[in-house]
Amino acid sequence: MLMLSHLRPGPAAAIAAAIAAFASVALAAGPQIAQVKTVTGDAVIIRGGARVGARVGDAVYEKDTIQTGADGAIGLTFTDNTVMSAGPNSEIDLSEYRFDSSNFNGAMLADMRQGTLTMVSGDIARSSPGAMKVRTPAAIVGVRGTRFAIQVQGSR
Repeated sequence: MLMLSHLRPGPAAAIAAAIAAFASVALAAGPQIAQVKTVTGDAVIIRGGARVGARVGDAVYEKDTIQTGADGAIGLTFTDNTVMSAGPNSEIDLSEYRFDSSNFNGAMLADMRQGTLTMVSGDIARSSPGAMKVRTPAAIVGVRGTRFAIQVQGSR
């Protein structure tokens, strides 16, 4: 068992942060599907129940949840070149994502509980129209390519 009580606050905090970051990666299942490109204000990635503050360059995995606060926004770029941006008070589960770069086949399902979302679709929507979907509490949007925006109102 690692005892940190004898360490000064500076090193202990650094070690705790490193352990939290390692645990977050360890909880990831499967390959990286996206990368955080922009972050403003309060934005977190929830992975396996652990909440980690989002930072530019962070890896994103299937089953992660993206959540922003009242002053938050986040931008992601997926491996198929889809670009997703979520505005303040948003919550989006990345429920399903698979992409084969050798033949551009894949599928994506994002569950949007609330907030705002803009997307510019990438190779999945271009090669397999309808394989990219965004599910909201009221509807499922099938993406056939292009740019779009969705707003879901509600409270967490």
